Amino acid sequence: MRGFSFILFAILAIFFGGCRKKSDSNLPRKVHWDRDMCQRCKMVLSDRDFAVEIINPKSKKVYYFDDIGCAVLWLKEEKIPWTESAKIWVRDGKTKEWIDARSAKYIDDAVTPMAYGFQAYENNSTLESKKVIDFETLSKRVEEIEKRNNQARRLPN
Repeated sequence: MRGFSFILFAILAIFFGGCRKKSDSNLPRKVHWDRDMCQRCKMVLSDRDFAVEIINPKSKKVYYFDDIGCAVLWLKEEKIPWTESAKIWVRDGKTKEWIDARSAKYIDDAVTPMAYGFQAYENNSTLESKKVIDFETLSKRVEEIEKRNNQARRLPN
């Protein structure tokens, strides 16, 4: 009888263990601060205010970035075919929670790890006197900043 109870318990454990609700794999993942590296610039993620996660919608692979500028440029430079469907998460400047980067509002006067200067917020009610931009505008401005930086690097001394 004892063996039967064990077998029954094992079968029930397997059955109910398989019925667990699977978590949404498009949600932000745990960042291993001071160990995970930015996909573009290879700096270690240590500033929790500006971290970015991009999730490939098909493979569910997560790519980490230390600045929204690195994330935007990586998508463009690497010609990522799933860019439009990628799930992009940024940290809210007030709550420090993960928020959707495409619907976030941004200001451009923050001191960020790679000096692109953009801080994300879930809504602009906390940004009363600041000029707020959307993700599309941010993307264009990041590309302009990078273009200026590249031109400055090419100037002769």
